[in-house]
Amino acid sequence: MRKQLLIKIVGTVPITYLLAIAFLAACSRPEKSQTKQALAVIPVVSLSSGSVTTYQDYPASIEAVANVQIRPQVNGYIDQVFVDEGAFVKKGQILFKINDQPYREQLNAAIANLHAAEASLLSAQIETDKLKPLVENKVIADYQLKSADATLQMAKARLEQAQTGVASANINLGYTSVKAPVSGYVGRLVKKQGTLVAPTDPAALAELSDVSDLRVYFSLSEQDFINFKAQYPGNSLGEKINRVPKIDLILSDESIFTQKGKLDMFDGQFDKNTGAITVRATFPNQQGLLRSGNTGKIRLGLMHADAVMVPTAATTEIQDKIFVFALDEKNKLSRQAIEIIGRSGSNYLVKDGLKAGDRIVISGMDHLQEGQIIQPEIKKPHNDTRTAFK
Repeated sequence: MRKQLLIKIVGTVPITYLLAIAFLAACSRPEKSQTKQALAVIPVVSLSSGSVTTYQDYPASIEAVANVQIRPQVNGYIDQVFVDEGAFVKKGQILFKINDQPYREQLNAAIANLHAAEASLLSAQIETDKLKPLVENKVIADYQLKSADATLQMAKARLEQAQTGVASANINLGYTSVKAPVSGYVGRLVKKQGTLVAPTDPAALAELSDVSDLRVYFSLSEQDFINFKAQYPGNSLGEKINRVPKIDLILSDESIFTQKGKLDMFDGQFDKNTGAITVRATFPNQQGLLRSGNTGKIRLGLMHADAVMVPTAATTEIQDKIFVFALDEKNKLSRQAIEIIGRSGSNYLVKDGLKAGDRIVISGMDHLQEGQIIQPEIKKPHNDTRTAFK
């Protein structure tokens, strides 16, 4: 009965109306599927800004505060060596003893010349004193007194010369004991006991390094130098240097040296070939843990106010450029290029391309398309606003 009634009703409806209904129904099904796909729920984060410090590492060379070559100042054979390689010595300590017999004889000869000169002076003085009253009483002509005075002056000059000879002989005798000019560690001993040495030898007796303090040299580019000056207050470069906090020295094994250093010198000019300026930092090294010639890196910090952090997982790299998917007010996606200046853990520090308040997709970028509309699922940002590394 119902089947007959349905056929009867359908029979009363125009066929064109039924076709229109069927067409609209067929069109509505893909549209619903497309809408469902476009409004996929995607994790999104709203960016914020904060204070971030980026740290740049600069290759550095480490030098001792004093690195001295020990050389002989007189000729002779080495009689004794009082130190061993690598030993720590104090300033004034005797390192080598050169045979001093020839120089003792030279000193004795100089002393004898001194005594002879003293005797000549005494004789000339007696002669002058004898002639003075005779000239005053006009017993003899005054030219004899003048001649005696000239002899006296020559005797005085010979005495001074003899005194200088004694002093020089004493100095040379003292040079036979080669002493440490500074406190430090002895390097390799090139000359051994019994070796004939001279001041003109091309090789030094040894090298002595005072590593109580270390001088660490590195270079800043012109842009880094400008950034440095802009960060720290002060009317002069010296005032800015005084405001720089203590810095770290990174050793070749990537460990951090136990002592912190102080920035204390900028070179007077930029290197024309490299476009960089040399900077010096000083580190205490009282325990002698490092030596001159060690290598490392200086880590300098640069503060960035109101910096924006972006999770690295929210980025893609295409042809050396970094992109994110950003959302507009209608939740429409657009691929946005960003410029970064540092990294903190799993976050990038953004220099250009994004600002605080912008929204970006943080996962699932491989399945997204330019211009696609999504349904954002807001997530909390995990920004580390403390430190970042270039």
